[in-house]
Amino acid sequence: MAPTFTHLTGTVAGDVEVRYTQDGIAVCRFLLTQTPTQWDAAAQKWHDLDPITYICTAWRNLARNAAESLADGITVLAKGRITAVKDDSVYLSVDDLGISLRQRIAYTETSLPSPNAARPVAASPAPQPAATSPPATGPNHLPAWWQQKPATSRP
Repeated sequence: MAPTFTHLTGTVAGDVEVRYTQDGIAVCRFLLTQTPTQWDAAAQKWHDLDPITYICTAWRNLARNAAESLADGITVLAKGRITAVKDDSVYLSVDDLGISLRQRIAYTETSLPSPNAARPVAASPAPQPAATSPPATGPNHLPAWWQQKPATSRP
């Protein structure tokens, strides 16, 4: 039987535990909780279903990075293979993880803010009136700024 791949969004529940095999390979284990929702047409609102618990395992660099990056309560996006379903839990061998940006900002090593980011910001100059143009209509219209190319790109 081929493994079942899945993509899910869940909240880290508890601490991430990392251990090393005799060969020095990192392996971590953590819990993700996902609460699916369902539309109730009669009440015209969404309601939560029973939470699903995923017991996640990650290996090597992913395990080390997960142990450094994840903490209780962080929402993550996970891609992995379901390896078992036992005792109301789904066992997931994680292939990739990402922090959800829906409720937080994440910085990478190359995108850390400079020390200047902590300085107080001077008041910005008063906005200049923009040239008036007739408003665009239609669902597929993109604003003019969307079509402009960025001035510079990051190295």
